[in-house]
Amino acid sequence: MAGPCKSQKPQDLQKVYTATRNRPAQTASLDFAMNKNLNILVIEDEAAIREGLIDVLVYHGYTVESAATGPDGLALAQSGKFDLILLDIMLPGMDGYEICDRIRRDDRQQPIIMLTAKTSDEEIIQGLKLGADDYISKPFSVQQLMLRIDAVLRRSYAGLQQARTIKLRHATIDIENLDGNRSGEQLQFTRREMDVIVYLAINSDRPVSRDELLIKVWGYARNLDLETRTVDIHIAKIRRKLEPDPKQPESLITVRGAGYRLLCVD
Repeated sequence: MAGPCKSQKPQDLQKVYTATRNRPAQTASLDFAMNKNLNILVIEDEAAIREGLIDVLVYHGYTVESAATGPDGLALAQSGKFDLILLDIMLPGMDGYEICDRIRRDDRQQPIIMLTAKTSDEEIIQGLKLGADDYISKPFSVQQLMLRIDAVLRRSYAGLQQARTIKLRHATIDIENLDGNRSGEQLQFTRREMDVIVYLAINSDRPVSRDELLIKVWGYARNLDLETRTVDIHIAKIRRKLEPDPKQPESLITVRGAGYRLLCVD
């Protein structure tokens, strides 16, 4: 059943979305989508928000399908034909957390952005832990939405930068297969986690800041000034997989005031 935040500002969102149809596109998403004929799935039960999102995405050149319930959304998502899924958390029949978890069991590379009226760290962290690539909190501007969609899609199509093995003190990582091994324990990584690992490995001679990871891995524009804990949450997830004791990391360390550094071994 929908939570109390679900219907707070659907009219305002609808106005913002509809207004974009009367002015030129402000992001790079239009050319990107037109060139690739990308298909987006919107899973959102609030009709005004769902229809507004469809209008905006079609205006920006995307092909769009939608679902208003959790079960219908999952059925469409599992068809595997979508380049990106916009997934609301509060849905009838099955919530977004369960849908994300079910998708990730079968496909660790499907790009997913969570749409949420919830702003507590705990709830946002839960979605990212289940494998979402990013989240955006309602109410949001069209520009912010399109920038995040564009960033996730660009990174998804860029692919992994190198197909090789990364060796750490306690783990070996197979980039191409999104998996690895730590002391005999099999590891599995999402595409986004592997992107972070690869970028840190390429730059293993120095610490990499959160802002640099947002720009280089997530594809956000410089000086965008986004409030997001996405990087911190992904680092914590990766540490739990790579480190025998995530609280005392030996491979993925924090350099105070500078960022994160991955210590590779020959």
